[in-house]
Order: sequence, then structure tokens, then C-alpha cells
Amino acid sequence: MPHPEHMPAKAVFLDKDGTLIKDVPYNADPEKVLFETGVFQGLASLQAMGYQLVIISNQPGIALGLFSQKQLDDLITYFYQIFEQNGLTLSGFYYCPHRPGENPDLCTCRKPQAGLILQAAAALEIDLQQSWMIGDILNDVEAGNRAGCQTVLINNGNETEWLAGPFRTPDCLAKDFTEAVNFIYSKITTSYVQA
Repeated sequence: MPHPEHMPAKAVFLDKDGTLIKDVPYNADPEKVLFETGVFQGLASLQAMGYQLVIISNQPGIALGLFSQKQLDDLITYFYQIFEQNGLTLSGFYYCPHRPGENPDLCTCRKPQAGLILQAAAALEIDLQQSWMIGDILNDVEAGNRAGCQTVLINNGNETEWLAGPFRTPDCLAKDFTEAVNFIYSKITTSYVQA
């Protein structure tokens, strides 16, 4: 059995737009960022449960010329700072800069592909089977399921297509971030009871 210090970590991978914050299309301005209700309390609960917090985000605005790399870098810095100000540790912010359909044979990072999650898991030594992906559309769910995570879909109206597929069924359909966190907590306590 591995020594506790060498055991893989577990994480909650978090979609950004529509999950953590209100979805303002192609926004890279921290002043326009508005966090969803209950997010910081929920993130604190997840961190207290031993999960690393990692953002996984498609950011095609760079390729589309809607914001610069510097603007995105400043936004990412803002997320690290706002997490810290709320007593949280953001372990990583991974993003795909490609536009939809750009080099589909070469891009493995744009959700619903699992590339960003796999990259984060390798860098942070994360056990994907003990980890979760929370998002507001089925592309988030598919990315998490493809990576081997458990998944939660926040059904806040942002998923409008509901395209079926073998990786597009979440473990939980939650009405908001708080309910998503409560579901994860219930699964942890159930697994402790069974163990």
C-alpha cells in the first residue's frame, strides 16, 4: 500500500462559465465576473472534503480574436486571487484556446474531449476515479466521463441541445452548485459507510 504522502490526490474539475460564474459569452474582464450563488461556500466544502479545485475551460475567444492572451492571463490571475481571498486554493486553471472545429484531429483539449482533465490529472497526480467534473452542459459531462471521473450536470438552462451519447449521462443532475456539492458529499459519506 502506498505511503499516504505518495497517494494520488482527488479533485473536482470545474467548468467556469455557467457553473462557477454567470455565463457572459467571451468575457475576459474580471469586472464583469459574477459568481453564482453558493459557489464559494460549495468550494469551501469540497476543499474541506479533501478535493483539489481545478478549473477546466474552453476559451475560444483568443482564436476568434475577441480577447488577447494577456487579457485571459489577467482573468486567470484574478481567479487565483479571488479563490485565495475566500480561503480557497485553486490548484490549476486549464483551458483550450482553440475555436470550435479548429483542427478537430489535432485538438484533444476542447471539451467534450478529455485532454484538459487528463493533462491536469497527470500534472497534479490526481486519481480520476475518485474525482468529479461539475459543469452546466453535457460537453462538460462527456469530458469528465471520458476521463474516468464521476460527473454532475447543473441543470440551470444552459444545456439546450441534450444530444445523447455514450459519455453524456451524468451521475447527478443538480439544480445548482449547492445541490451538486451536497450530492458529492452524500456519495463520500455513503462510501465511508460501505467501507
